[in-house]
Amino acid sequence: MRVLVGGGTGFIGTALTQLLRARGHEVTLVSRKPGPGRITWDELATSGLPRCEAAVNLAGENILNPLRRWNETFQKEVLSSRLETTQILARAINKAPQPPQAWVLVTGVAYYQPSLTAEYDEDSPGGDFDFFSNLVTKWEAAAKLPGESTRQVVVRSGVVLGRGGGAIHHMLLPFRLGLGGPIGSGHQFFPWIHIRDLAGILVHALEASHVQGVLNGVAPAPTTTNAEFAKALGAALGCPAFIPLPGMVVQAVFGRERAIMLLEGQKVVPRKTLASGYRYSFPELGAALKEVVA
Repeated sequence: MRVLVGGGTGFIGTALTQLLRARGHEVTLVSRKPGPGRITWDELATSGLPRCEAAVNLAGENILNPLRRWNETFQKEVLSSRLETTQILARAINKAPQPPQAWVLVTGVAYYQPSLTAEYDEDSPGGDFDFFSNLVTKWEAAAKLPGESTRQVVVRSGVVLGRGGGAIHHMLLPFRLGLGGPIGSGHQFFPWIHIRDLAGILVHALEASHVQGVLNGVAPAPTTTNAEFAKALGAALGCPAFIPLPGMVVQAVFGRERAIMLLEGQKVVPRKTLASGYRYSFPELGAALKEVVA
């Protein structure tokens, strides 16, 4: 297939592009800067969709960038980087004389309300209780296409673990120095997925014509808490991991609203992902972390 990937130059996009090409697909990236094998968002908005059989959108400003203050300006960037790119792609698909067979959007498990007891699958309610859940609702709504000529899939991703990027990138140094540990109480759930599986689920969604609707992009392992994740990462690195990062420090760095993403979590299960026939490469946390830090 010819696959158009919005935001394909980032951490997830790079892994997805490699897997698509390895499976014989042709990839064109949509990015801010022009280059070989790329078109810009402006070109897509003005000239329309290039011929393709599938489209994916991964674009979005990194919410947990510790170098950015959580103020109104950054909140608008977080919102617009997701909604505008999704709207541009959805409009282009809708207007295309030969629309693609599949359209896949990656959002997040922030759709589901943090809880120490509730369990969420793809049919669970959510999307209406804070900035991030409302963002996911608006984001997914922006992707919706009228009619049924294009198959539509949304993958709600957990925390992505992989080499050279994602959440682990910022954690490795303190953990290697023996300064790692749980964040806040450590009791909060930590829905995670290995980068290879997130890319795998996206390719599965593009290739398998029976897949549609929402898939949870999380590992199927027994639910992991933040403290269990810290212990497993310490074990993978051969370092102790018992120094907790106090909630007050997290709030000071990220701001109270953003800190919720780290201090609270959701128990999310990939019921429909498994039912769709996807087979995970890294279903267990220990093996996933060993591969990441190897």
